[in-house]
Amino acid sequence: MIAAQDLQTDFHYPHEADTQLSSDTDLEDPEIRNAKSGKGKKGKKVPGEKGKGVLVRAPGRVNGHHQENGMENLSLFEIVKLGKSATQSVVDDWIESYKSDRDVALLELINFFIQCSGCKGAVSLEMFRHMQNSEIIRKMTEEFDEDSGDYPFTMAGPMWKKFRWGFCEFISVLVRQCQYSIIYDEYMMDTVISLLTGLSDSQVRAFRHTSTLAAMKLMTALVNVALNLSINMDNTQRQYEAERNKSLGKRANDRLELLLQKRKELQENQDEIENMMNAIFKGVFVHRYRDAIAEIRAICIEEIGVWMKMYSDAFLNDSYLKYVGWTMHDKQGEVRLKCLTALQGLYYNRELNARLELFTSRFKDRIVSMALDKECDVAVQAIKLLTLVLQSSDEVLTAEDCESVYHLVYSAHRPIAVAAGEFLYKKLFSHRGPEEDALPRRGRQCLNANLIKTTVFFFLESEVSEFLNGSAAVKQAGRAELDRSVGRAPGSGCVCIGALYCYPSYLFFFLFHTFLRLIQPETLNVQTCVPKAAAP
Repeated sequence: MIAAQDLQTDFHYPHEADTQLSSDTDLEDPEIRNAKSGKGKKGKKVPGEKGKGVLVRAPGRVNGHHQENGMENLSLFEIVKLGKSATQSVVDDWIESYKSDRDVALLELINFFIQCSGCKGAVSLEMFRHMQNSEIIRKMTEEFDEDSGDYPFTMAGPMWKKFRWGFCEFISVLVRQCQYSIIYDEYMMDTVISLLTGLSDSQVRAFRHTSTLAAMKLMTALVNVALNLSINMDNTQRQYEAERNKSLGKRANDRLELLLQKRKELQENQDEIENMMNAIFKGVFVHRYRDAIAEIRAICIEEIGVWMKMYSDAFLNDSYLKYVGWTMHDKQGEVRLKCLTALQGLYYNRELNARLELFTSRFKDRIVSMALDKECDVAVQAIKLLTLVLQSSDEVLTAEDCESVYHLVYSAHRPIAVAAGEFLYKKLFSHRGPEEDALPRRGRQCLNANLIKTTVFFFLESEVSEFLNGSAAVKQAGRAELDRSVGRAPGSGCVCIGALYCYPSYLFFFLFHTFLRLIQPETLNVQTCVPKAAAP
């Protein structure tokens, strides 16, 4: 069991003054707003406030599909672990069981989450009837095996990797299959959200990890439902406006009434879904994105990136972006990496660039500094993100910002050098004017000549040029590589590039010839671009 003091985070985020995005955005440090995080929408019932939401362990479900597959005595956990049944079939069976006896079905679902945490205990009917959520979770904590730190989501091997996928898929399919019916009965979702919120605050790492993953995947599934409802509401509104604008003789009043009723139902469903999402976000996310365990923090950041990309109208704003910005200062590389990949998915869509301007201006310096991150994987993704930022607008990154990335083409770590090369190409080589397009394709004025000219200027202005003018052994190695790169037998000589050997800095031609071949191999032809000269 993890001690209470172990739950404190070992890293710090910028204070409000350092992360203020706008005057009308709530950006103070999350510690100041802990008391505000549990409020739901006015007039709506907030899941998680129920006194009794956790249900008892149900006996083995006996349904048609599982009987046919010889799994009539298996629990949901065992079925998902085996992975032999289609997820939708398992979910459909559970829904039928819920319609027959919702308490029995919920017993199985609740104990599914308990077992996925590695707990050997089970919630009984007596516990459900007479105990509060907190009491039930405390009882499960007492029955947890403290001697073993292993649980399904920390175990290695293909079987457990497949189990994690099946676990997430089960939650997604469950919400998708219930989105038109029982998801709005104010019982199933309230019970599940109440349990997951309580477990996510447990001192036991296994409970926190499992419930946070389940809650975040549940939230993602609800975001998808909310998006579909929003689209349907817009379509219904357009149909209503089109029908209302018809002349009196052609207008169908019955159809207008049906459309009004449909719009009202969709709005009520949308409010219910938003209430559920609000409860999960404030009950789980705002606490666990700062969890002591890096993997739990990474789960939160990964999923919020999915929400902002999936339903940008609702989530792509400063109220949610700030969490990604703050977490870019995390001490663990895997968490910083999730921040960058989440942002890449947003910057890749140019339609979203306008909504990212304020965030970019506030956290740009941090992203630029991450190009020099001690974790190579983080540095690579930071450079790729800067490339996307550069594509969105040439004015965002200053010359100093770009220069800090340029020199990384000399990095000994190849992925970093390649990413920096792509950035350099986008900045210096990819912008061609009409006059360049009209140039001949061969000879000294071809496009290749301009590319190499720009490359030469870049190298000569580089601070590492003196380093590359090194010893004779380096030059000899460079000459051999240059011979090979242009398809010439070593030492055979070549009139078109012989003059390069007269200069101490000839090695840059090999370096950037290789670089440009990597970026645009079909456009580079050294032998047609370098002026003829006598061999030394």
